[in-house]
Amino acid sequence: MKIYQQSASTTAVANKVPIGYVHSTETFGSVDGPGIRYVVFLQGCRMRCQFCHNPDTWNQGVGEEWTADEVLADAQRYQAFWGKQGGITVSGGEALLQIDFLIDLFKKAKAKGILTCLDTCGQPFTRKQPWFSKFETLMQYTDISLVDVKQINPREHKRLTGWSNENIFDMLAYMHEHGHHVWIRHVLIPQRTDYDSQLIQIGNYIKTIKSIVDKVEILPYHNMGVPKYQELKLNYPLAGIEPPTQARVKNAEKLVHVADYTNYKKFPNYA
Repeated sequence: MKIYQQSASTTAVANKVPIGYVHSTETFGSVDGPGIRYVVFLQGCRMRCQFCHNPDTWNQGVGEEWTADEVLADAQRYQAFWGKQGGITVSGGEALLQIDFLIDLFKKAKAKGILTCLDTCGQPFTRKQPWFSKFETLMQYTDISLVDVKQINPREHKRLTGWSNENIFDMLAYMHEHGHHVWIRHVLIPQRTDYDSQLIQIGNYIKTIKSIVDKVEILPYHNMGVPKYQELKLNYPLAGIEPPTQARVKNAEKLVHVADYTNYKKFPNYA
């Protein structure tokens, strides 16, 4: 990548091409959207989720500087492994904080016939201009979005992440209104999100947008990020909390009705 980054980045500055601040990439992602995917993890996130396992992605305006053309050149080296469903996923941090770069990348990817996937918690979403128009443009070039529903209760969401969730559900309302398909993800955390009453509420909410929900995933909390907190000299908010048992994961899957959402098997050829 670094072999051609210098000349490409110089041209980008001259032509005001959007620059992406990249934390890292994964060339053979199997859990970040349909099929096998090239995953770009962008730098920067405003949320401070208690269960975050990548606190090294929080700071904005840092990381390796990549153009969309550089990302695509690197990604296409692995295109033979993607199959019919794979492609490029952009995650974070929070990808929507770099929306200009996202638009440039996804637009160019679609021109090459590459399937695009956005992984977001939706925190930056707003209907204020000019950001909202940019989001509408981005959706034109996004095949599928992975959206985190971290908490259904606004107060508990703020306790868990530092931010409320009204605008996140507003983003999902927009996606529902315009037929933008999503996968919904919920991280199951003992003493934080693993409560039957809340899981039932999440399941009932998802039913209201069922027409766009292709898949629902319960992601068991893990504490593998603890060494990063130690390295960064940060206090780990969930110290002493162990991952949920398999029985609680199965219980959550039942209450959220995971088995009802199977359109992901048809991606990208929706019925």
